[in-house]
Amino acid sequence: MADPKNDDFLDDIETAEAESRAAETEEPEPEALEAEEMEALRAERDDYRERFMRALADAENSRKRADKERRDAENYGGTRLARDLLPVHDNLHRALSVAEEIEGDSHSALIEGVELTLKELMSVFHKHGIVEIAPQVGDRFDPKEHEAMFEAPVPNTKAGDIIQVSAVGFMLHDRLLRPAQVGVSSTPAS
Repeated sequence: MADPKNDDFLDDIETAEAESRAAETEEPEPEALEAEEMEALRAERDDYRERFMRALADAENSRKRADKERRDAENYGGTRLARDLLPVHDNLHRALSVAEEIEGDSHSALIEGVELTLKELMSVFHKHGIVEIAPQVGDRFDPKEHEAMFEAPVPNTKAGDIIQVSAVGFMLHDRLLRPAQVGVSSTPAS
């Protein structure tokens, strides 16, 4: 370490200051500086382009998701109400079945009113995409549309054939609201 009382100490300080000034005055070559700046600008541009493309893709995905959710809400928003109206359909249907068994013309206006009410209900169902699933005796059991209430061996049938329809089912567009309730044959293959 240099002694401050020594003249060499001042020479060391002056030399260090001169070297510092020389380093400050030395500039890198302009071509090298331009190339570095261009490279930094290209990297920044690429970063912004990547961010923009991601934001654009996110916006498109959000738009598609919102559009699908809107369509689903439009098509299936009334599912709970539709399910709550199915017993009304069943009761009107039962009332007509019982009315057909009763003889006499005294109830014809009432029967006609129930029939018109049932037709109007079915018209509203069809307007909103609710379709009846009405299997027939002899049809094959389909677990996607039918609910097996019981199995019974019935002669002249195959296992899996519908032998009785307890209640019709309903679809809302392409979704099952309620499966048709059926009895299924369990007769083994002979």
